[in-house]
Amino acid sequence: MFRLFSKHDVSPTGNERFRIPSWLQAPEGFEPLRLRPMQQEDWDEWSEVRKRNDEWLRPWDSGDPLHGPGISFNEWVSRQRKAEQEGQGVILLMIWHGEIVGQISLGAISYGSMRVGTIGYWVDRLHAGHGLAPLALAMLADWALLDVTGPLLHRVEVGILPENARSRRVVEKLGMTYEGVRRNYMYVDGAWRDHEMYTLLSTDVCGHVTDRLRR
Repeated sequence: MFRLFSKHDVSPTGNERFRIPSWLQAPEGFEPLRLRPMQQEDWDEWSEVRKRNDEWLRPWDSGDPLHGPGISFNEWVSRQRKAEQEGQGVILLMIWHGEIVGQISLGAISYGSMRVGTIGYWVDRLHAGHGLAPLALAMLADWALLDVTGPLLHRVEVGILPENARSRRVVEKLGMTYEGVRRNYMYVDGAWRDHEMYTLLSTDVCGHVTDRLRR
């Protein structure tokens, strides 16, 4: 079981409550991966990693179809804090041996009768192939679906472009269920694109999601 260090409570709606993690630590026996919220002081390192990966990530990058004005990094971090406070989602950095090696997010959270959220992720090309993306996805899913400090969702979803074989291998390692294609699901790299949808339910999990990577 990973260790959870909590920072603050938020109340999304009514009786809904969860705590945003200060960090999530991978269980023993895995790579020493840590997930933590982004801070304004991360700008220099985060921007260097993103710049280094611009060409590699561009085919998978979502964007704004209305081409609105950009925002500064500090404004983006402030919006992340607001989203956390309102229970809308969280963006976490992947930290491996003290370095930023990627990012993973839980967003589009719906409570009530659905209790669903969407997960997205990317990993620095220099650190791909170490199993960090499947591990980060499992850690975040454990918190989102099962941890009493998390949102206790019933379902998490991952949308993948059909040609993104590397990302498909990530969800397949966790045994996520393929549910079909959503047409024009997301605006990616300048166009509305179909996405293959993979899901994991809280009722699918026996033990912890990270246990699926030990098999």
